[in-house]
Amino acid sequence: MNKTDAFKSQINEGNSFKGDFITLGAAMLDGETLTNTLVNVPLKTMNRHGLIAGATGTGKTKTLQVLAENLSEKGVPVLLMDIKGDLSGLAKPSPGHPKIDERHEKIGIPFNPKSFPVEILTLSEQDGVRLRATVSEFGPVLISRILGVTETQAGIISVIFKYCDDHKLPLLDLKDFKKILQYATGEGKTEFQEAYGRISTASTGAILRKIIEIEQQGGDLFFGETSFDTQDLLRIDDNGRGYINIIRLTDIQDRPKLFSTFMLSLLAEIYSTFPEQGDSGRPELVMFIDEAHLIFDEASDALLNQIESIVKLIRSKGVGLYFVTQNPTDVPEEVLGQLGLKVQHALRAFTAKDRKAIKLTAQNYPVTEFYDTTEVLTSLGIGEALVSALNEKGKPTPLAATMMRAPMSRMDILTPSELSNLLAESELAKKYNEDVDRESAYEMLNEKIERAEAEEAKRKAEEERKALEKAESKKSRSSTRRSTRQNPVVKVLSSPTVIRSVLGILTKMLK
Repeated sequence: MNKTDAFKSQINEGNSFKGDFITLGAAMLDGETLTNTLVNVPLKTMNRHGLIAGATGTGKTKTLQVLAENLSEKGVPVLLMDIKGDLSGLAKPSPGHPKIDERHEKIGIPFNPKSFPVEILTLSEQDGVRLRATVSEFGPVLISRILGVTETQAGIISVIFKYCDDHKLPLLDLKDFKKILQYATGEGKTEFQEAYGRISTASTGAILRKIIEIEQQGGDLFFGETSFDTQDLLRIDDNGRGYINIIRLTDIQDRPKLFSTFMLSLLAEIYSTFPEQGDSGRPELVMFIDEAHLIFDEASDALLNQIESIVKLIRSKGVGLYFVTQNPTDVPEEVLGQLGLKVQHALRAFTAKDRKAIKLTAQNYPVTEFYDTTEVLTSLGIGEALVSALNEKGKPTPLAATMMRAPMSRMDILTPSELSNLLAESELAKKYNEDVDRESAYEMLNEKIERAEAEEAKRKAEEERKALEKAESKKSRSSTRRSTRQNPVVKVLSSPTVIRSVLGILTKMLK
C-alpha cells in the first residue's frame, strides 16, 4: 500500500462514527485534496470544547460559521460572540460562487445554499435583544471576583448583600449597589455597626471606584432588568433547527472588563441552571467565543480561576465552549488542556518569537507519520486547516490537513434594512427590550433616608414649639404680675382722704 492509500485508509477509518457527525471538509496530503476522504467531527463529543486558531485572514471566521450552521441543522442551538460584526449573514443563504463549487467538487460533497434561524443580541445600545443581569443574580462572590477586590473588601460586599437580604432590598443595578455602599458608611452607619460591625469608609470608597470602572465600560447598561433567561438560548425553530444566537460586540473591544464580566456571568448562570446532561449523544448548547484573548487579558487571577473551573465543569451540562483566537498561546494552558476539537489555520513566522510559538503549537497535535506538523502550519492556504477531534470513545482522531467546506449561508453582513426586518420579527426583542426600573434598593434607601430626615425635622420642630410655648408662658406670667401691681401716685390720688378733701374744697367754692 502506497503512502496516499495508507493515509486515506487511516483518515476514513478514524472518521467513521456510529452516531451523527458534522463534515468539515476533505483531507489533504502533500498539498493535494483527496476527494471523498472526509474529515468529520462526532456530534457526541461537541461538548468537549474546542479551539479555532490561525493568523488574520486564514479563514477562522468561516470555520466558525460552518460549525454553527451545521450544528443548527442538527437541531443544536448555538451562541456566537460576534466581535468583528461579520456573522449576521447566517440569516441569509449564500449567493454561491464558481470558486465555492470548485472547492466542494474537490471535497466531494454538494454545496446547498441555506439560511438559518438567527437571533441578534446586544450588550450595548446597538440594535438587538438586550442582555441584562441583576447584581443580586451575580451574588457577592462573583461580584467580588469581577471587581478584583481585596479579601477585606470582599467581606464588606458579603455584608452588604446580607443586609439587603435581611431587609428585602432588591439589588438590581449598579446605582442600587453604590447607594447601599454609601448608606453603610453614611446615614446607616450606626445601624450597620450595631448589626455587622464597623465598616471602613476607605474600603467602601475603593469598592465604589471599582464599580465606576465597570460603569465606564457600559456596565450600567448590562446590570438591571429584565434579566435574560438562559433557557431562551435553547430555542428550536419549526423545522427542528437550533437557533443561532449572535451577540453583537463590535463596540466592546475597548471594554474588555465588561466583556469578561458578561462571559463569566453567562457561564455561571448556565452552569447553575442547566441540568446534568449525562451521555445524551449531542450537546445542549455550543458557544463560540471570538477574539477569546479579550476574556483572559484583563482577567484577574481570581476571575481567571473562576473561568477555568467553569470550563472544566460545564461540559457535564451538555455545553461546548469553542475559543476563536489568532494564537493558541492566547488561551491559558489549563483551558487548552480541556479542549477536544482543534482546528488550526495557518500561522505566520515573521520573527524568532513566532517560530518558537509555532513549534509549541505543533506539539499540541497528535504525532503523525504523514506530516511535519511545524512545516504544515506555515504552508496552509486560506480555508485550509489542521484538524484533530475526539472520536466517540474520547480518543483523538487522526491529524488531517483539511480543505474546509464553504459556509452555506452568506459570507457577508446583513444590510441595515435586513437587520431591521429580522429584529422586527424577533420574539425575544418584545420580551427583553422594554426598559424596567422597578422600586429597588436605591429608591427604598432614599425613601428610608427621607423618612428619617422628616422624622428628625418633625422632632426638632416639636422641640422648638415646646421651647417657644415655654418662653411665651413665662412672659405672660411676668406681664400679669406687672399689671396687678398699682402705681403709687394713682394709689395716693384715689385714696378716700384725698377724695374727701377735694370734695370739701369744691363745696366751699360752690357756696
